[in-house]
Amino acid sequence: MTGSVAVEQRGNVLIATLSNPPTALMDGEIVVGLLALARRADADSDVGAVVLTGDHPTRFVAHFNVAEILSGAEQAPRLSKQMLRAGLRATGAALRVPGAAKLLMRGPFIGAIALETFTQTLLAIESCSAVWVAALNGDTGGGGCELALACDYRFMADGPYSIAQPEIFLGFPPGGGGTQRLTRLLGAGRALHMCLEGTPKTPADALAYGLVDRVVAPERLLEEAVEHASRLGRRPKTGIGAVKRAVRFGGSLPLEDGLRLEAGEFLAAISTPDSIEAQRAYVDRTNELGDVPIANPDIRAAVIERGRFV
Repeated sequence: MTGSVAVEQRGNVLIATLSNPPTALMDGEIVVGLLALARRADADSDVGAVVLTGDHPTRFVAHFNVAEILSGAEQAPRLSKQMLRAGLRATGAALRVPGAAKLLMRGPFIGAIALETFTQTLLAIESCSAVWVAALNGDTGGGGCELALACDYRFMADGPYSIAQPEIFLGFPPGGGGTQRLTRLLGAGRALHMCLEGTPKTPADALAYGLVDRVVAPERLLEEAVEHASRLGRRPKTGIGAVKRAVRFGGSLPLEDGLRLEAGEFLAAISTPDSIEAQRAYVDRTNELGDVPIANPDIRAAVIERGRFV
């Protein structure tokens, strides 16, 4: 059976439920569904946030379907690492050509196409102008952990559940960004330990490690995730996207390059109609009060609750 992504809208939040019974494996169909979801969330002005969860009673995502990985590995030609990296760059370029993916999926590069699609999907989530919250309703491993790492917040259900990068036991590293995102989130030492050990972390361990942001009673998990997502999703989308891209993509660059990336996001955002309207309202209110509005506790509280100045 292939996986699916069921989406419902609750206010300004899209709730996406990942399904692939009976094992809760991630597969190519789920990846395609997530990419479509990221594009929808980015383009729809009525959507400020996305919450991901799973429909399995004890699993978010078990891991990526190893049968799909094996199929790609068996069909792929044996090439050097340098040639493989060059091939992945070419694959990324080819995927931007309409119809190319379907043709390539019939050939020996099916594994590279699938990996590049997963990579582009997670990058789309990271650059999306909506807040993403992973509500980890159970065990999360491999590609499921990588998906959670691409989200802006991770809430994990309390209980006999775990999160891990166990790929090492099959003789390969994480391939969907696990080594890179763990390093950026936790530091090189902890990332190395997680990927070399491959052992699962309990909710309490994951929270102490900095891998998840909150541990929640299972019956409250989705509700708290949606509440959090809805509150942050009320902030202007131009600001959300700019902050995410500056932090995600600029934070790992040399300082001067990161500053330029941030400046580019800043300059693009301040000239949007929504931002100009908010800036004008702020200046007008400053003149009216004779002081900066944000210094007023009542105004500040109202702005934080509303998520925007106007």
